[in-house]
Amino acid sequence: MRLLGSLLIMLSLLALPARAGSLIRDADIEHALGQLARPILQAAGLSPSQVKILLIDDRVPNAFVVDNRAIFIHTGIITRLKSAEALQAVLAHEAAHIANGHVARRMVQAGTRKSVSGLGIALAAAAAASGTGSGAAGALAIGVASSAQRSFLSHSRAEESSADQSAVRYLAAAGISTRGAIEVHDIFAGQDMLSDARQDPYARSHPFTRDRVRAMQAYVAAYGGDRPYSADAGYWFERAKAKIWAFQQAPKSTLRRAKQMPSADITMMMQAIAHHRRAQTAKATGVMQRLLNERPRDAYYHELMGQILLEGRQFSAAANAYARAAKLQPDNALILGGYGRALLANGNPSDALKVLESARSRDFRDPAVLRDLGSAYAQSGQPAMASLALAERHALIGRFKDAALHAKRAADRLPTGSGPWQRAQDVLSAAKRQE
Repeated sequence: MRLLGSLLIMLSLLALPARAGSLIRDADIEHALGQLARPILQAAGLSPSQVKILLIDDRVPNAFVVDNRAIFIHTGIITRLKSAEALQAVLAHEAAHIANGHVARRMVQAGTRKSVSGLGIALAAAAAASGTGSGAAGALAIGVASSAQRSFLSHSRAEESSADQSAVRYLAAAGISTRGAIEVHDIFAGQDMLSDARQDPYARSHPFTRDRVRAMQAYVAAYGGDRPYSADAGYWFERAKAKIWAFQQAPKSTLRRAKQMPSADITMMMQAIAHHRRAQTAKATGVMQRLLNERPRDAYYHELMGQILLEGRQFSAAANAYARAAKLQPDNALILGGYGRALLANGNPSDALKVLESARSRDFRDPAVLRDLGSAYAQSGQPAMASLALAERHALIGRFKDAALHAKRAADRLPTGSGPWQRAQDVLSAAKRQE
């Protein structure tokens, strides 16, 4: 409860963005990125359960950190990179900024209310565990103004050099080929010769000077870069990349690209998404059923089946698909959120309420779960709790005026001093600070 209060107070000090990207919450993609990041985070002395890898729906390549709890990766950099090891090198570099204390120092330097507001970072604190939770098509705006982004996310040459060396060391310690670091440098080579307006954001915040490239080559040579590539890492990289592609590109392009996938299940996943986006639900679920026959214990494919059915308005079947996914991954808040949403759509508010409360207990910063919780509470005859859920949701997405209205309504009906009442007070406090 107090964590939520601290979070909302922090949010009240942050300015809304001038230009926003979108945070994608997708259980499958986050799992894939987590698989790639886990050995790196462990090598860096960071906890994989504490540092999330989150995806921003932006085709412009970039990656950055804003605090010690999350590494943000643009879809554009994943689709541009050619190997899992290259993506792991990017993750290692960002992890190094956290492990080496660069982010902590930067936050201390930006410590006053005026300077924090000037950064224009909207919902960055909440982004580590927030979003709509509705699959790759869902998003939560969290962007930052381009000028503020460059000011805050750019690191000094000394920090970049330190992160480069640490990243290679983490890769080597994790048994990952360090050649991926060279691949990243090769992709962005020559960016420093372009004007700022033409440079990729990743190159602007991670300047690839000739000296830095030579230094990186020396680091790779020192730590050894000839380890064989990992088939397991390659699979999760291709799976995440394929799902991003399938939701971003035209279905015709997706069906063509699906034939080139190295794994039959990834091919079928792309085909199902392409049919789904054409509103061909029967065709999409037919492909998914063949896929699930081959991988019956893959919770994330069951979740995708549930999403397709739910968005195809087959609510009962969707609830059953999500139930299978939740049975396989009972602690995944995103899967539980989808399951609760399907139960709610199927007219089972009491069952939905139990599942959604469980999702919230695991990730209390998911606006989609809070929205659905509000509806479930309302349909279950609990108007005060419905108002509280809506208040927290509005606060997380920066709508503090609406948040205060619902929080006041909740506080007036809840027992004074109770946990829910205190949560309502936290929202009111954050809204007051925003004024």
